Amino acid sequence: MKKTILFVTTFCLVFFPLEAQDYWNTEIISVEKDQETVEKLTEMDLDLLMEWNNRVYIIVGFNDFLKLQKENIPYTLETFNFSPYKQKEVSLQGGINGRFHSYAELERDLLALQDSYSHIARVIDLGDSLEGRNIYALKISDNVYQDEQEAELFFVGCHHAREWISVEVSFLLGKYLVENYATNSQIKDLVDQCEIWIVPLLNPDGLEYSIHFYRYWRKNRRDNGDGSFGVDPNRNYSYNWGLDDEGSSPFPSSVVYRGLSPFSEPETQIIRDLFAERNFQAVISYHSYSQVILYPWGYTNQPTTEDQLLDQIAADMSGLIQSVNGNIYEYGQGGADLYLTNGGMIDWTFGTYNIPSYTLELPPIDQAHGGFFNAEEDIQPIFNENLPAMLYLIDWSVQNFSSGINPSRRRERRSGPIANMKDKNQYGREARARREDKDTTQNSKLKTNEPKTSGVKNKTIDIGNKAINVRKYSPMFIKEHKRK
Repeated sequence: MKKTILFVTTFCLVFFPLEAQDYWNTEIISVEKDQETVEKLTEMDLDLLMEWNNRVYIIVGFNDFLKLQKENIPYTLETFNFSPYKQKEVSLQGGINGRFHSYAELERDLLALQDSYSHIARVIDLGDSLEGRNIYALKISDNVYQDEQEAELFFVGCHHAREWISVEVSFLLGKYLVENYATNSQIKDLVDQCEIWIVPLLNPDGLEYSIHFYRYWRKNRRDNGDGSFGVDPNRNYSYNWGLDDEGSSPFPSSVVYRGLSPFSEPETQIIRDLFAERNFQAVISYHSYSQVILYPWGYTNQPTTEDQLLDQIAADMSGLIQSVNGNIYEYGQGGADLYLTNGGMIDWTFGTYNIPSYTLELPPIDQAHGGFFNAEEDIQPIFNENLPAMLYLIDWSVQNFSSGINPSRRRERRSGPIANMKDKNQYGREARARREDKDTTQNSKLKTNEPKTSGVKNKTIDIGNKAINVRKYSPMFIKEHKRK
């Protein structure tokens, strides 16, 4: 017993010399993957990183380590096998977050875009975070201070604080569109026909905490009153919120804690209120990591009634991404092909507004390749490979927009843009067959891209260094597009 106490004390002094949640005092360990251990880990609500070679890799802080000791679970310290602990892989020049935006830096750069491109770019303060930081949207359109009867798109980053790359990809989309508007006729044509809303940073409090205190922080900074902090914003939306304790957790210490009630957090309330006022046609929520494209449902493994359409759009986006650098983004239904979640954003946007909704998990593919710690030099390449998919979804929304959709009917399940498409299920009819012939490498049910050409036309968009083909639905699959 004395030896055990001495060992625990020595470990804590060596690896946890300061506050329990200090960035550098968080360790990565692995434990053997057996049924008894997995059951214990599930009950502990630990932050699981990955499974590999019959071992489970876990992020542990001081309190987590004590839990493992109490359960007598043997472990192996793995910290120095992962970024950013390998110093050569950190490469954050000019500060702790380097070229990744802090809250203040993003605010500065968004306002700079508005100042330089005020005719097409407008920064809108949507409201305050829990700690009082502004949550900004960048609106891009030809008549940016007017609300026109045209397609609207929504892109959002950083539901989860540690997913820094999601801020960068979202911001760079806005930057690219405004900087190329005057010189690229195809970009101008898209911007002139729609309103693009980008919220690069939904969780500013969590991001700041991740930068300055604890790099692995995921949730917002809600004081739960029991010594724990944070609600997972992506478990706090109302659609099937709290359906079960597998897709989210009722325990405040959990990294997937859903909160006391749907929309209990100001960050998700902001999204709820924005959608109530707008007429969005499609949504992408950026996350990291895994290189996958997910669509509803997340709360169940049963498909939606629009599964074929959602699957085909995901397949097209996956193919366009792969065409840039060859990187494969698998795709599929979140609840059927990955894991169950409830209270998530895209279930809410699809279930409430009937619009194509996607969670796009950015690179790397796994923790062994960096996990949440993207190198600075990867920011631009990751954006570049995702740009064609972004432009594709913008173009899809423009082509499928119908001015006959009444915003007052938005809350009706069948009144969204999917319901207003003609013969919607014919496009992508082979998706179900493809589901039966999945790529099962890495023990995943997710699919790799098999491009289709049925029912689409090609539209070329010049993105500077190369031309990409953006698929456009042929008229037999859409209502006539009318612009005011």
